[in-house]
Amino acid sequence: MNYLEIIQKQVTAMAADFVATLPQILIAMIVLVLTWGIARFISRLARKAVERARLRESLKQLVQTMVRLGVWLVGLLIAAAIVLPGFTPGSAIAGLGIGALAIGFAFQDIFENFLAGILIMLRDKMRIGDLIEVEGVLGKVEKITLRETHVRQLSNELTIMPNSFLFKNPVKILTDDTIRRNDLIVGVAYDTDLEMAERVILDAMGTVDAIVSDRPVVVYAQEFGASSIDFLVQWYAQSASRDLRKTKAEAIKAIKKALDEAGIEIPFPYITHTFKEPVSLAPMVSAN
Repeated sequence: MNYLEIIQKQVTAMAADFVATLPQILIAMIVLVLTWGIARFISRLARKAVERARLRESLKQLVQTMVRLGVWLVGLLIAAAIVLPGFTPGSAIAGLGIGALAIGFAFQDIFENFLAGILIMLRDKMRIGDLIEVEGVLGKVEKITLRETHVRQLSNELTIMPNSFLFKNPVKILTDDTIRRNDLIVGVAYDTDLEMAERVILDAMGTVDAIVSDRPVVVYAQEFGASSIDFLVQWYAQSASRDLRKTKAEAIKAIKKALDEAGIEIPFPYITHTFKEPVSLAPMVSAN
């Protein structure tokens, strides 16, 4: 057998088939270009429609993404039917067989993040702009896609998290309500009149403007510390309008000023040295 002749005939037949299908390939490419334009146009229409419905930003992005995916799915099926005349969606599903199972295992993480992204966008909590904390990452939600979520940390670093990570782990939403509680430990000397110290701290907290007036300020003596009796001070402040760290700084300044004016000591740690044997305090002899 002349193997070179057989190979030559096969290559010639393949080239002829490719040339014969060039018109179909060209039409399929035109369909894909039209699909890209139609997807952008319909996505904009969907954006305008959801803006009129006053949906939250994550749902707007979900609607846009699903509309775009739907248009692309239809376009790809039409292009495949043009290139392969015998192609139908039913035959494609039937032909996948075990291959679909292998693809499912290979793209398990992608599908997991995709479904988690849809569920995150559908739920009412954790909107774009919320301040969240998850597994040590503290920042503001900038963007939610079907694959990942962008979190801008307070240090201005951008952290990109897979949606499945956010869906599986506890997420602390710090701006779920406009009011948040904050607390502070204040220590006073052991010889202090504790009732007087409590009144002084309460009066000082009343001078902090950011504290919510309709929520009580709590001052409790908590424990006997190493060098002081410690008070726990708790208050509520607006979380959306200002940085809570600034409110805490104002509270510390007000308490320190009030305690100083009242003559109440804020002690630093005292150290007591104990010697098992007597220590003689002999005068130092000069080297001269």
